Amino acid sequence: MLLLKMLLITAGDALLVAAAIVLGFDVYNYIRARRRIQAAESGTEQLTEPELKLRARLAGYTSGAGLVLVLLATTFDVVPAGHAAIRVSQISGTEPITLYPGIHFKSPFETLTIYDTRTHMLTTGNVDQSLEGEKARRHETLNVTATEGLTIGLAITVRYKLDPNRLAYIHNNLPSDIDTVVVPPVVATVFREIVPNYTIRDVFARKREEIRKAAAEQIAQKLKRDGITVEEVMLRDIVLPTDYARGLEGLIEKEQEDEGLTVQTEIEKKQVQIAQYQAEAAKVRTVKQAEAGAQVRVLQAKAESDAMQYTLPLKQKQIEQTKLEAEARKQATIQNAEAEAQAKVIDSRAEQERQQLLASAEANRIRVVAAADKERLQGEAMALKQNPLLINKIVAEKLSDKIQGMMVPADGKFFFANDVLKAPQMFQQQGEDPPAPSSHPGGR
Repeated sequence: MLLLKMLLITAGDALLVAAAIVLGFDVYNYIRARRRIQAAESGTEQLTEPELKLRARLAGYTSGAGLVLVLLATTFDVVPAGHAAIRVSQISGTEPITLYPGIHFKSPFETLTIYDTRTHMLTTGNVDQSLEGEKARRHETLNVTATEGLTIGLAITVRYKLDPNRLAYIHNNLPSDIDTVVVPPVVATVFREIVPNYTIRDVFARKREEIRKAAAEQIAQKLKRDGITVEEVMLRDIVLPTDYARGLEGLIEKEQEDEGLTVQTEIEKKQVQIAQYQAEAAKVRTVKQAEAGAQVRVLQAKAESDAMQYTLPLKQKQIEQTKLEAEARKQATIQNAEAEAQAKVIDSRAEQERQQLLASAEANRIRVVAAADKERLQGEAMALKQNPLLINKIVAEKLSDKIQGMMVPADGKFFFANDVLKAPQMFQQQGEDPPAPSSHPGGR
């Protein structure tokens, strides 16, 4: 929106300049014509008097448009980010309402006064060699006086910002240059009021944080009345006088030595106490061990005495138990012998019964076999009676497994069995032994 405002103002100014140029150009043409007439009066040529023709309407329109744009640009203003503003009227004065970043319309009789509401920094004790004049003076070390009357340099940083809700009060009561006129004197005054109540050593080390907190509280209270909010006060560094710093270093060294000796003495005292405590502890442990040993021996004697009281009854019980065990073994032996005898009797009876059963089974088997043979013989006799030729077959089967049989006529002629049967009779009649059958596989 700032760009839009600048464009409107630029365009309005350009239109006003253009209207002026148009009128100026018309006047320039009229003057040139007048000069030509004056130059031609000495000659024979006669020129008419020129007429001043101004393009007033065009210039009027152009200038009117420019004025409209300029007036339009003046009807609003823009507050940038990180800033706040208030309206200052030429009629009613300062208005109490704070305007925050954005576009704000205003009348031609009002102006917007813009203030930076971001965090500001006041720094001392950080002198830059490139700074000159007021800027270098603002960054000088803040010198204060301690209780001893010596000057101390303080490097301080104060972070603060303006309260947006009190910009009207700030505009009406405070100078415009708050960063150089208002804040630095307040900070310097507060530290110069607080530090003289402390010694240099307190300021330098012991109560440094206490001084910083007290100064921060007072600075915040004083600046708050003027609409300035203090965010933080930092005491960065302390510059001691050269002679005092040198003497303080020596004093600190001696104090450190003294503290070291004190600490060493305390350590040795504690070591002596520790040795005493250790000796007493060893003594107590020895006494306790002796007492414990005596108590152990007494307890052992009592235990042995009590054990003897229970040992004799225990031995008697063991003897009785042994007798009972022997009697039990005797009874068990007798019972085992009786059981074995009974078992042998039972075994003999069982064996006798088994033999009887076997004999009965064998007799039954023989009777069954005899009956079966009888039936078989009866069957064979009936078969031979019905078929006499079975005799020849049976004889052939009984002779040898190497003899081959053959079928012959039913009348028995040329049957080799006849010769075989007759041959032994012939040898018997002649008183000779029949020849041994041939071992040849094909012998008859």
